[in-house]
Amino acid sequence: MKLAILGGGGFRVPLVYGALLGDRAEGRVTDVVLHDLDAARLDAVTRVLAEQAAGIPDAPAVTATTDLDEALRGADFVFSAIRVGGLAGRAADERVALAEGVLGQETVGAGGIAYGLRTVPVAVDIARRVARLAPDAWVINFTNPAGLVTEAMSRHLGNRVIGICDSPVGLGRRVARVLGGNPDEAFIDYVGLNHLGWLRGLRIGGRDELPRLLADPALLGSFEEGRLFGTDWLRSLGSIPNEYLHYYYFNREAVRAYQEAEQTRGAFLRDQQARFYAEMRRTDAPALKTWDATRAEREATYMAENREAAGAGERAEQDLESGGYEQVALALMRAVARDERATLILNVRNGTTLSALDADAVIEVPCSVDANGAHPMAVSPLPGHATGLVCAVKAVEREVLAAADSGSSATAVKAFALHPLVDSVAVARRLVDGYREVHPGLAYLR
Repeated sequence: MKLAILGGGGFRVPLVYGALLGDRAEGRVTDVVLHDLDAARLDAVTRVLAEQAAGIPDAPAVTATTDLDEALRGADFVFSAIRVGGLAGRAADERVALAEGVLGQETVGAGGIAYGLRTVPVAVDIARRVARLAPDAWVINFTNPAGLVTEAMSRHLGNRVIGICDSPVGLGRRVARVLGGNPDEAFIDYVGLNHLGWLRGLRIGGRDELPRLLADPALLGSFEEGRLFGTDWLRSLGSIPNEYLHYYYFNREAVRAYQEAEQTRGAFLRDQQARFYAEMRRTDAPALKTWDATRAEREATYMAENREAAGAGERAEQDLESGGYEQVALALMRAVARDERATLILNVRNGTTLSALDADAVIEVPCSVDANGAHPMAVSPLPGHATGLVCAVKAVEREVLAAADSGSSATAVKAFALHPLVDSVAVARRLVDGYREVHPGLAYLR
């Protein structure tokens, strides 16, 4: 099988390739094509992958190209992990928002809207090309904002595009471990939108163990989300929120921590990865070792501002393991290509799953996956406060899609103004002006 990785010069690509190296079953991926607009980044990542594959028989062959159509032609799966505007764009998103006193995180609030406005037109172009050049391919979207971008692509690819994220999986694995269960055998009852969901139950051996966790303050405070949100708030909610809900529940504290930080997350990653790619221009640089050291620093500093605001301290060693989006992607490809049925938390079209949203709205829920794709599983309704937040953010996503389709700056202003974390139409107008000034890709907004 052929896998095309868009954003193939991206820093996290070796994680995906590492997962492929561990797959020895019949029908596995045998050819990987990396696509990126930056040939130097492609060269750097190709070197890392070559060292990963050293000594491994029948490792998937790797080729690289800057020609998108060439990468897509004949693909069985397309993994999309593009970053329009690069990390410099992410840093600018943060800076413009913080100057207005609002959040600039890349998937939440003003920063997420700005990122969506410049990413959706590119993602739609990719979807149209896939439909033309690889109509039987399945698209696995990891491009942020993942739910919004998946919904944009689904308008052209239907259910053949599926969004993935490691955040809910990581949360479920941490909770399972705290409860003494095997994370690989636990069923995670998780519902919401991407980066806006709640773990409402965790069944081990058919028994929901979440009430036991919520009843034990010491146990509840022993893992990352317990320290981040505080045990009293989690018990009040009766669920464990996705870590990104910290931006909503503790917004003022998060904004203040970002404003006071020596460097925002986007700026940190911009500089860190610039050093990595600069180092990789040296032909004698140990590619895999350099990448590993950079990745370790990246994981240790994840959501540092939020932990600072919550007084949660440094990340514990057991919290450093992510949900493993590369393993989610591999399990998804196996289930579709080999009809190996799996249950995965994915971003898919709603259908009738959440009655508060229409059928085409992309949501993030447990899905049953087989050769026919991902099928959202029946879930109980969200409580009122969560339903209200989900509906409000989905309405914003729809305005982003409308603005990207029409090029209307007035619609873009509406998207910002309606977001729960942007509390002023005047601020929304200044944000649109500010983002147009720093992002040439938003010149289409008139």
